[in-house]
Amino acid sequence: MLQNNDVFPSLVFARVGGGEIHLPADLAGWFGVVLFHRGSWCPYCNAQLAAFARAADEFAEEGIKVVSVSVDDREKSEMLVEKHKLGFPVAYGADARAVSAVTGAFVNDDPVCLQATGFVLNPDGRVVTAVYSTRAIGRLMPADVLGFVRHLKSLAKR
Repeated sequence: MLQNNDVFPSLVFARVGGGEIHLPADLAGWFGVVLFHRGSWCPYCNAQLAAFARAADEFAEEGIKVVSVSVDDREKSEMLVEKHKLGFPVAYGADARAVSAVTGAFVNDDPVCLQATGFVLNPDGRVVTAVYSTRAIGRLMPADVLGFVRHLKSLAKR
């Protein structure tokens, strides 16, 4: 498992809409949120991602970027982005076991997927908090992230 102050590992994923997502490089200079979601079939993941989409303006004001990653294929991921009007990058086709090996995320065996896992990174790509779930529930939510980042910024001003 990644601990606070660990550098987030370098990972590359295919991105809905084309190109690739490079983590943590694509979040450099910003606070970043990395969400591993179970898949488009998961109602809890759908609710989480939709909530992050609704919070987009507040996240932009606070200088926070969001990225989501799953094992879903391109078509399912595209439908998820369309359904919830996700304005943040969504990665697809992740190798659950390989991602787990470097991040400590739990893997579900049937269907094979990453369990809900969330990381908040500082602008240097270091973990400032991690939330690991072993099943469907227990995940980062936008209000928690916003409050936490605002707190970190207030501490930095002291």
